[in-house]
Amino acid sequence: MQTNFTLAQLADPDIANSEKILRSCVHCGFCTATCPTYVLLGDELDSPRGRIYLIKDMLEGGKAATAEVALHIDRCLSCLACMTTCPSGVDYMHLVDHARAHIHETYRRPALDRLTRAGVAAVLPYPARFRAALLGAFFARPFRGLFSFIPGLSRLAAMLDLMPPKIRTRGLERPAVFPADGERRVRVALLRGCVQSVLDPRINEAAVRLLTRNGVEVVLAEGEGCCGALVHHMGRTDASLYAARRNVDAWIREIERDGLDAILVTTSGCGTTLKDYGFMLRNDAAYAEKAARVSALAKDVSEYLEALDVCPPLPPSNLKVAYHAACSLQHGQQVTTAPKALLARAGFEVREPAEAHLCCGSAGTYNMLQPDISRRLRDRKVANLTATGADVVAAGNLGCLVQIGGRIDLPVVHTIQLLDWAYGGPRPDELGG
Repeated sequence: MQTNFTLAQLADPDIANSEKILRSCVHCGFCTATCPTYVLLGDELDSPRGRIYLIKDMLEGGKAATAEVALHIDRCLSCLACMTTCPSGVDYMHLVDHARAHIHETYRRPALDRLTRAGVAAVLPYPARFRAALLGAFFARPFRGLFSFIPGLSRLAAMLDLMPPKIRTRGLERPAVFPADGERRVRVALLRGCVQSVLDPRINEAAVRLLTRNGVEVVLAEGEGCCGALVHHMGRTDASLYAARRNVDAWIREIERDGLDAILVTTSGCGTTLKDYGFMLRNDAAYAEKAARVSALAKDVSEYLEALDVCPPLPPSNLKVAYHAACSLQHGQQVTTAPKALLARAGFEVREPAEAHLCCGSAGTYNMLQPDISRRLRDRKVANLTATGADVVAAGNLGCLVQIGGRIDLPVVHTIQLLDWAYGGPRPDELGG
């Protein structure tokens, strides 16, 4: 793609990077076939190629974002299926991230939209605030039907739909060290996260059990918090970089104290962001090297376990498992075989649904901010998973578990919970007796 940025514009490192990305696009349109919003809506501006044209026009002209640009960029799930498909290697992820930051800085959204986004950014990344919000939502849920019919409150209704049936007891929310059983083979940090630590602390608990049984010392680092993904994808650059720096500091302290062999993540959306810290902080002289060091250590828990010689499983359960590949894992991190190989090795029969490359519609805050499109994608995904004839659905991302679990008539659990069970841990509650 030909570009016409001025030398003054290219002096901005973010513009220079986006210009390089834009020039790599050859207009082939392969991305349209795998873009969920284009598949659903059929609008060129709701495809990666169409959004690239909008971004180019906005950035090249030095223009403030318009309502039209915001509409179509907001509809992007950042599922990154287009990057898996693209034959030219267009780095769409960083281009749309730049566009979102530009929209946040230059476009004044309608008042209710601003309020909703500010509320999400102020609550979800903070476990204590989020837990309090869930308590409030418990009392508001009976009015969900009323909210869905009031213009402008459909997002609130969608948020109430995502509320779990019960609020779980506190899990691994504090700094801690879990020694390896027997001789220590390696030492890793585990991201506690924000939303997952409140909605389902059992996921990280299962990861700790499985890792420690296999000679891994697990550290929950002091000072670590939200990875920054939620605000990053809303264009709130300052907030996301603050989160990244805080976490880099926390893990660098652990590296310098006793060393770390890896930084593990059980929520793949967070993992994609951790692996991008090196890029996000590339222009920060004080953090660039440290952030790159952290990103190099970041791994999805399935990615790490595949290379670890885990203890023999118990007798096979013969359960048929429909594996849902989270977009952030299969497209964002290109981790495609590890979860399925681990499940098969543990004795499960793994089944893959049709259209496995398409997003389920969760996408961080997307199911709250774009509820109509999200529901359509969810129902399509649920139908494909149900058609596998599986006994249970497994996924490696909390957002997908919440999105799918609220609609499908099958138990939905994290991959690590099934693996923990297969190697001697407790049976997941969702599977019953």
